[in-house]
Formats: sequence, structure tokens, C-alpha cells
Amino acid sequence: MGRSLLQFRAADGQRGVALLADGRARRVLGVDSVRALARRALEAGDDLAATAERAGLGVPVDLDTVRLLPPIDHADPAHLMLSGTGLTHLGSAEGRDAMHRAAAADPAPTDSMRMFRMGVEGGKPAPGEAGVQPEWFYKGDGSGLVASGEPLVSPAFARDGGEEPEIAGIYLVDADGTPVRLGFALANEFSDHVTERGNYLWLAHSKLRPAALGPELWLGALPPDVRGTSRILRDGAVLWEKPFLSGEANMSHSIANLERHHFKYAPFRRPGDVHVHFFGTATLSFSDGVATRPGDVFEIEAAPFALPLRNSLAAAPPTDPTVRVL
Repeated sequence: MGRSLLQFRAADGQRGVALLADGRARRVLGVDSVRALARRALEAGDDLAATAERAGLGVPVDLDTVRLLPPIDHADPAHLMLSGTGLTHLGSAEGRDAMHRAAAADPAPTDSMRMFRMGVEGGKPAPGEAGVQPEWFYKGDGSGLVASGEPLVSPAFARDGGEEPEIAGIYLVDADGTPVRLGFALANEFSDHVTERGNYLWLAHSKLRPAALGPELWLGALPPDVRGTSRILRDGAVLWEKPFLSGEANMSHSIANLERHHFKYAPFRRPGDVHVHFFGTATLSFSDGVATRPGDVFEIEAAPFALPLRNSLAAAPPTDPTVRVL
């Protein structure tokens, strides 16, 4: 039986956590955040689902009457890191390769294609062995985390605001510095593909954007073959729609290899920190020539997640920050 955890804010403003199973959400008593429940589970040496049930399950939660929050957050957003890996899925190199080849006008394989091939050859090492390291990028801290139903706000200087339908791993670093995976979430790793296309070295700029998480924290192992749909609505009609695949059966890297190369860095093992790590995608509307605009709505859905991820695109007003000298 698949189970998920939800975070929500009730009409009276109070936060809560619910356990979702068989289409029914019931409030977990005595906790107001998944992070608090995870700390309790670590102290008890038990898993999240068992800890939630031991805390006690209250009355059913009507999800239509509460505001669903991201399935993980941190009271101090600076202690939540958003990061990700790219070129990790079979088929994920074509769009990136074409993008960078057009900019370089060079018949030689691009860095993207070389990195993709490295992943295919060495991204799923045998147990106990180290695989090839993937592409890695930083997206920001917890202030950039967006819930389903909230707008994804693109900065005024952005050249594009494009969806990336993905699965994200959710982690809490234990008191002894051990990263602990809490579960998985459906995600939109929102990026600026026009900026990235301009120059591969602008990839870091293109990734410094907010990102959305679906409402559910899926507990336990991720199915090896995840199949979903990504679509864009404009003025209420479907502008673009395409299936997307994830899970290790459709990836050139194992999840364990991606985790190993993220958490090998000591600063990422700071006790109490939360990490949201995006595992990549092979499906982009940008690769099909779609140019998004404010008001468009991104919809992402995939089993085993029962609830979709839906966000509209918005644009931030222009700013002109200056540096003051003391």
C-alpha cells in the first residue's frame, strides 16, 4: 500500500500534517511539520509511516478546504538547499545537445553529450563502487520553494520561464551528519532555457529560479518506472502536452549514485539541514519550440502520486539593485 505525507494550513491558520493512504487523508496528531515528524522518527529509530501512525491519526482532512503546502520546509529557509542533476535520464541529452550545438556551430560532441555518455557508461555502479559523477547545479534555498497552486515567478531579467517535470528526493541530515532520505516528491524544476542556450556557462544563471513541489511526500522506494504527463494550459486550453518518464528504469544514473555525489561534500551534511534534490528530466516544452508567457499554467501528474502539481507562470517587476559602500 502506497502512503504519502502532506503538509497543510487549515482555515484557522494552523498548520498540520496528514497521512494519505487509499485516497483518504487523516491528520497526524501532535505535529505541525514533516520535519518535526522526521526528527521524532529518527529518535525512535522507526520509519515515517510507522511514526505517524504511532502519533495517532485524527479525523479525515478534506483537502478541498485546506491550503496544501510543499511536503517539506524549514523554519529557517537558509537551512534548506535546492539543488539538482541534469542529463540523468535516457533521452535527456538530445534537447540539451541541440541547444548547445546551435550556439557553438561545432560538429564535435558537446560537453552535454559527453557527460550524458559518461552517465550511460558509468552512472549505475555495482554496490560498493563509485559511479561517474553527474552534472550538478544549485537552485537556491528554501525561499524559492513553491507549493502547488502558487505562481512560479520568473525574474524580470529572465529570457524564458520553462517547466521541467521531475522527481525530487527529500532529505534531512541527522544529528550525526548522516543524510536521511525522507521520500520523494513530484516537482517542476523551473528554469530559463533561453539563457542556458545562449552559453553553456550560463547554466548556473538559468537555474537560479524558484521550484515547485507537488503536495505529497511519497514514502518508501520510488517505483523503477514512473510515467506521467506534463502539459501547459493557455487561456484554459491545452497548448502543449507530452508524456514524461522517470524512475531508475528510465535513468542513466542510479538514485544512489546521484545521492552519493551530492552528499560527498561535507557542507551538505550539516546536521538539521533539509535538502531537496531534483533528479532531472528528458521532457521539455522548450525543446518543441514552445515559448511560455505569464498566465500559462503548468500541470504535472504521475503515478504513484495521487495529487497533481499545478502552477501558473508570473513575472516579477523589474528591479535595479545597487551596491552601497560603507
